[in-house]
Amino acid sequence: MSKYINFIKKALSGDEVDYTKATIRSAVLLLAIPMMLEMAMESVFALVDLYFVGHLKESGFAIQTVGLTESVLSIMYSIAIGMSMAATALVARRIGEKNPEQASRSAAQVLLVSFAVTFILSLFGVIYAEEILILMGSKPEAAAYGKDFARIMMGSSVIIMLLFLINGIFRGAGNAAIAMKSLWIANIANIILCPVLIKGFGPIPAMGLTGAALATTIGRSIGVIYQLYHLLIADTQVRIHLKYFKPKFDLIQSIIKIATPGIFQFVIASCSWIFLAQLVATTGGENASAGYQTALRLMMFFMLPAWGLSNAASTLVGQNMGANEMLRAEQSVMKTVKYNVIFMVTVSIIFFFLGDFLVGFFTNEAEIKNIATNALHIMAVGFIFYGIGMVMINAFNGAGDTWTPTWVNLFGFWLFQIPLAYFLSKYLEMGPKGVFISIPVAETLITIVAFILFKRGKWKTVKV
Repeated sequence: MSKYINFIKKALSGDEVDYTKATIRSAVLLLAIPMMLEMAMESVFALVDLYFVGHLKESGFAIQTVGLTESVLSIMYSIAIGMSMAATALVARRIGEKNPEQASRSAAQVLLVSFAVTFILSLFGVIYAEEILILMGSKPEAAAYGKDFARIMMGSSVIIMLLFLINGIFRGAGNAAIAMKSLWIANIANIILCPVLIKGFGPIPAMGLTGAALATTIGRSIGVIYQLYHLLIADTQVRIHLKYFKPKFDLIQSIIKIATPGIFQFVIASCSWIFLAQLVATTGGENASAGYQTALRLMMFFMLPAWGLSNAASTLVGQNMGANEMLRAEQSVMKTVKYNVIFMVTVSIIFFFLGDFLVGFFTNEAEIKNIATNALHIMAVGFIFYGIGMVMINAFNGAGDTWTPTWVNLFGFWLFQIPLAYFLSKYLEMGPKGVFISIPVAETLITIVAFILFKRGKWKTVKV
């Protein structure tokens, strides 16, 4: 038992490890443990908000606003994730080549490009928050109720981007513990601030739904400050100096080459989820939308740790390719698949037997609970395939081959999932249930295609 405890302590300590030399099992687990905890903390943001706003007087409006805003922000998440993939691929490859200075220069240039793009989109979200909610299927009165929440959340996009991106830099360097700790700090702040700002405390007035947005934004900002300390001041393997921010157009070109398809890759997936959310809202109404959003938040709470585990494949592929260890890179991916399948089987069992119990934490409305539980049961059918698929996608991204998963997502989501959801919900008049069914079916197809392409091995030839 003491051996396992010491191993976990090592994984959480942040000590530097040469992942190209450690055993594959150790390398995967040393990265996966903090990465899973990091992603679990990212999902806690939405769940904490959902818990507190689900008990507000206008809970239907509040839950719908949180869900629809998160759906829109998923586009911003896509940009942040796409840029973080470029950061992870470049930093991991340079670390594998034993060139930490060039890894630091690459990280600085990714930050420079990302900040410029995200700042413009933040302004757009602040100005048109209410109109965006209506476009997403919210009723005018619900959009008016939630516009301040949406405005604050969309206006904080720069903070969201930095949180994702800097963690991508640390993951590429193999220092997943710092990434994990930044999310823990951010979440602790959010958990403390949420009840205070939503319900009021002493001289602080009750701000309701708006307070949830402020708590989340402040919490994330504190996490970013922690990240910046370790990136700019602390003695870590990747340390950025101000001179590194001077634009290097050859490096920026390389970043754009990797990040652009990576952004499209996740925008494609995000826009699919946005379409599905709008389809549920229009075919099932306010309660169906709230139930679907509740199910999605619960699903993401369990799925994000699996994504964290699959991130280990991204780092290991990048670093091993930098060290010219191609066989080891592939073996690391298959070992990660094994662990992710075990995790997703466990999650599926939890959702099938405890779905109703879990939904009950977030809403007392019977109709919303029934829809959310039904959605969880249907979506859980495809979890095993989803777990394999996300490892495949991260393996391609870690190699710098961001185009392959982009084409897979385009085919799987836009050319298959969306038409299927529309056909089932509209033409067969299944309503929201048809949308729920389309999700595991599409994810299974995407996984099969991605696995076949991974085994063909074209990703091994990519240069970054």
